[in-house]
Amino acid sequence: MYDFVVVGVGPAGARFSRRAAEKGYDVLALEQGTVGTPLACSGHVSTDIWEYTGQGARDDLFQNEIYGARFHVGGPHSDSYPFYKDEVASNVIDRVGLDQHLADLAREAGADVREHHTVTEVDEHADHVTVTASGPDGVVTHEARMVAGCDGPRSRVREECDLPQPDELLHGVLAFSDEDDHENFVDVHLTAPTFFAWRIPRGEAGVEYGLATPPGVHVNKHFEELIDGYEIDVSHRCSGAIPVGPADRVTSRRVFLIGDAAAQTKPFTGGGILYGMTCADHAAREIDPQRPTTLAAYEHAWRDDLAREQQLAHWIRRAYSLPEPVQRVGLGALSGEIGVHMDRPTSLLSLDHLRVMLSRLRG
Repeated sequence: MYDFVVVGVGPAGARFSRRAAEKGYDVLALEQGTVGTPLACSGHVSTDIWEYTGQGARDDLFQNEIYGARFHVGGPHSDSYPFYKDEVASNVIDRVGLDQHLADLAREAGADVREHHTVTEVDEHADHVTVTASGPDGVVTHEARMVAGCDGPRSRVREECDLPQPDELLHGVLAFSDEDDHENFVDVHLTAPTFFAWRIPRGEAGVEYGLATPPGVHVNKHFEELIDGYEIDVSHRCSGAIPVGPADRVTSRRVFLIGDAAAQTKPFTGGGILYGMTCADHAAREIDPQRPTTLAAYEHAWRDDLAREQQLAHWIRRAYSLPEPVQRVGLGALSGEIGVHMDRPTSLLSLDHLRVMLSRLRG
């Protein structure tokens, strides 16, 4: 019997698999397809990403560095409102390569990572969990003391164990052009209904264009308008769900969710790479597979860490739906140098940001 069966080997699943294996637990990690594919997530992340990777990862994964963002209320040719730092604020990375790198780290730690295994059933029992998966060798049932559901926004584990759904699932679309663009600003368009669109320069790897909207909105129509505004051709289109708003409970008796499956994302961007891996660390630290009561410690730990960030991010997101004249006034008043960390909305209240604001007033 395994200590943990991990379903899904994205950043959250790979990180938990690695950390649990490093603690000496017997870990089986199952990925439905090939790790990292199909791509359904942006590669724009804070520089904190390198704290979670192995030696030499930056040389292989780095594509571009970003100092700030230009906000637009309208299309590409509308007025822009820049927000920036005097140091690198974020990096653009090879997103597929990141997943594969993190999975390799899990393997090196001793986790048994298997690709092309589709989980079809998860059944909880009093003292164990059974996981049935279809793979190259047919249908196999595995037994584990606990199961980690790291299988994305439409989690099969969450469904099988009757865990509650996230508050909402946005619909995101990504596409890429072959432009060679090393510019150090991203563009953000507050034109998509109740969310936003973006343009991210990826150096020699091209440019990423994306857009996310709530259910019921014609996402492809709005995405075509974005692309037409930039007058470029794109390829490699992909789409996926973006969970926002975690449920009150992401654990059952012997099953727990991490990452997108638990909606451990930033409500104002939808990004979840760093949050998911942060929560994976909490899970590996708190959960003992032989003591189901330790799942409560995981619930408390990750919420204590991220609850304020997610709550403030919800308020920031509301600004996306303000009337355009109000958005223009607000962006005009606030634009300029900032001292904010992209993964921590509470840094709006930090001493670093306050110093920057005071220096702007003196200037």
